Amino acid sequence: MVSDVHGNARDLARAGEGADALICLGDLVLFLDYADHSRGIFPDLFGVANADLIVGLRTARRFEEARELGARLWGGVGGDRAALIEQAVRKQYAELFPAFPTPTYATYGNVDMPKLWPEFAGPGTTVLDGERVEIGGRVFGFVGGGLRTPMRTPYEISDEEYAAKVEAVGEVDVLCTHIPPEVPELVYDTVARRFERGSRALLDAIRRTRPRYSLFGHVHQPLAPRMRIGATECVNVGHFAGSGKPWALEW
Repeated sequence: MVSDVHGNARDLARAGEGADALICLGDLVLFLDYADHSRGIFPDLFGVANADLIVGLRTARRFEEARELGARLWGGVGGDRAALIEQAVRKQYAELFPAFPTPTYATYGNVDMPKLWPEFAGPGTTVLDGERVEIGGRVFGFVGGGLRTPMRTPYEISDEEYAAKVEAVGEVDVLCTHIPPEVPELVYDTVARRFERGSRALLDAIRRTRPRYSLFGHVHQPLAPRMRIGATECVNVGHFAGSGKPWALEW
């Protein structure tokens, strides 16, 4: 089980060793590495100095200034912004998707571009979003993407659309999502020093349907990597880009 791969194709290629299946909870793309500002699409286009500036502004929650800086930088680049980003994402996906073992079950993160996944996902990779699948005799439900934020990442959707996908999954043994349920200990990032967005609908579904596990990523350095909500074990499966280590689910 991995999440928040953010360009780590080398370790991804080994993540499924010895497992019956690999599950990926999204965020394959590396737009900007907050630990190493020289890595990602943003510094490739605008340089490390500008990456330092924008990380500083975002960390200080000066989002309007960060957007203004981004607009100035994009204004100085020739060509269509969306086309340039898509080109860079395609380059990363061309390296990452072949690293998935067979079988892999995957859903999108908030920085992913779902429209490109059918082009890159091989026959051994099953992509699920608002859907269920049986793996090893247990029912897994998958809900991809994130909720809308000032960061305006590519796959952010409304609370209502997200809740509908959670409802569509229904009762499962293992609930797999990119973002966590909306619990302060699970959504607070201790390094970024901010609360990320979690889902209230997801929290309500956990309390109502009582899955055995709720598994997610999104928050790279959570205040609490795991906790129980009633009968459900809630686990942040980790910032795979930084650790290079998958989390194992056994029964």
